[in-house]
Amino acid sequence: MNLLKPTGTADYAVAGIWSHIAATEAKKYGTINYVFPKPSSSGIIPDEASWSLNPDASYVYYCDNETIQGIEYPFVPDTKGVPLVVDMSSSIMTKKIDVSRFGVIIAAVQKNLGTAGLGIVIIREDLLGRAMDICPSILNFELLSNYASILNTPPVFAVYLFGKVLEWVKSHGGLEAMEEQSKRKSELLYTTIDGSSGFYQNSVPVRNRSKTNVPIRIKNGDEGLEEEFLREAEEKGMYQLKGHSLVGGIRVSLYNAVSYEDLLILIDFM
Repeated sequence: MNLLKPTGTADYAVAGIWSHIAATEAKKYGTINYVFPKPSSSGIIPDEASWSLNPDASYVYYCDNETIQGIEYPFVPDTKGVPLVVDMSSSIMTKKIDVSRFGVIIAAVQKNLGTAGLGIVIIREDLLGRAMDICPSILNFELLSNYASILNTPPVFAVYLFGKVLEWVKSHGGLEAMEEQSKRKSELLYTTIDGSSGFYQNSVPVRNRSKTNVPIRIKNGDEGLEEEFLREAEEKGMYQLKGHSLVGGIRVSLYNAVSYEDLLILIDFM
């Protein structure tokens, strides 16, 4: 609603559930072009050269990290001058990013920046003022900018925690350290999975594997073994390892709050 107004059309790169949901919502307000057909199997992000981009689109959207399928983009799409919109809810603060490459960066903070109830928007100033007439005032980026993000009473405690997390990141080496930690943790976990002689499995192509959300199946999806794994993990104090209800299995999330030492406990258990 904030960006469709110029042409009424937008390009969507749909590689997983969250981008699918975003495109479905956007269809209510304009014409949506899928830049590539639905991948033949989960985890595939088609080569950028094969994307069918509309040069007249108001924007191009993608979700940088699909938490459910465990897919992460290994590149920032080149949109040939069309504003690029990205959802970085689950990958922001895990790596350095060139903000100038994007028209809009949106993120819910509950993964790496605080607690649920707060969202952040980083937007190029020239993209303000494009809201559709039907856009509610409380969701209008231009109005929120004009009112310093206090058009309404903000979630004060969530904002406070957001600030404390930023202080924590800075005191622990900043984004460079967070990126190195993210790579180190994910490499260890994937090495463990790939070295298990097929007992543990991750079907996402190596190039597209997420560094923050790692889906795991045991013995081609043996639900009995997976339930036993989850039960024994909880007995050892490791919770919330169950995969999303849409895909099942096991899922390990490696957000910044999960230390390398925490992961070693899981690896030892595996």
